[in-house]
Amino acid sequence: MTGTLLFNALREAIDEEMALNPFVCVMGEDVGHYGGSYKVTKDLYDKYGALRVLDTPIAENSFTGMAVGAAMTGLRPIVEGMNMGFLLLAFNQISNNMGMLRYTSGGNFTIPTVVRGPGGVGRQLGAEHSQRLEAYFHAVPGIKIVACSTPTNAKGLMKAAIRDNNPVLFFEHVLLYNLSEKIPEGDYICALDQADIVKEGKDITILTYSRMRHHCLKAVEQLTDEGIDTELIDLISLKPFDMATISKSIKKTNRVVIVEECMKTGGIGAELISLITEECFDDLDSRPVRLSSQDIPTPYNGNLENLTIIQPHQIVSTVKSLIGKEI
Repeated sequence: MTGTLLFNALREAIDEEMALNPFVCVMGEDVGHYGGSYKVTKDLYDKYGALRVLDTPIAENSFTGMAVGAAMTGLRPIVEGMNMGFLLLAFNQISNNMGMLRYTSGGNFTIPTVVRGPGGVGRQLGAEHSQRLEAYFHAVPGIKIVACSTPTNAKGLMKAAIRDNNPVLFFEHVLLYNLSEKIPEGDYICALDQADIVKEGKDITILTYSRMRHHCLKAVEQLTDEGIDTELIDLISLKPFDMATISKSIKKTNRVVIVEECMKTGGIGAELISLITEECFDDLDSRPVRLSSQDIPTPYNGNLENLTIIQPHQIVSTVKSLIGKEI
């Protein structure tokens, strides 16, 4: 059996949930006739019609607000940001309405909304199309944040996000859409708040998410060849963190490296290190380290772009420096 591409895994999840629940709908720029900027909603317009797959104007704040109102009345909208960077225009709706209305209404309203779309550093997409918004939204109360990294977890997480009664920000990486693998058959979901132990090990823990999972896997291969037994964990859930899995791993390995595509200042790694220091300090034999993108707008030039984000050889070098000669 041939594998399923990640963008098709997302499309399958949305299609299946729309077939199961008539209240699930999609809205965003070019999601209908065009099938989405990366074809995640391809053919859904023909199948479900204009009222459930709604092409919107280029007005992110407006149609995200419309999704909040739709959720308040009982629908389960999926909002596509053609590029996640554009959703900064909808920051007010996501933070002040989507995240807060369940609380400020005294529980009278739930906002079962999924906000999804492509983000991350692509290949020469320029600064405005290379945004990593996970850190921007991390401080917003009332929302969940997940980042898919494989076709399998993309489908399982999307189905879980659609069924959840809370707003979920669903981050997809623009360079992972054509990743292919065989995915489970039938109706399966992945927990929105659970990390994935990609590889077990005893010498050091690497925490990562999204596209960096695959950079880390390349590094782990080399480290294994050099006799270093690495435990690799894909965070999956960026809010809340699965601290039970993280703490258990650090208790075993006593060392941790965080690898992210997010910026270093105020990034996901910064928050993780704070929690690790608070909860796992006595289990650490060396300082926790974060490998993050540089705090600059992403250059258009391809060579410069590669220099702004973490590469596998940097992960290998950092792990070896932390391990020292103890192995």
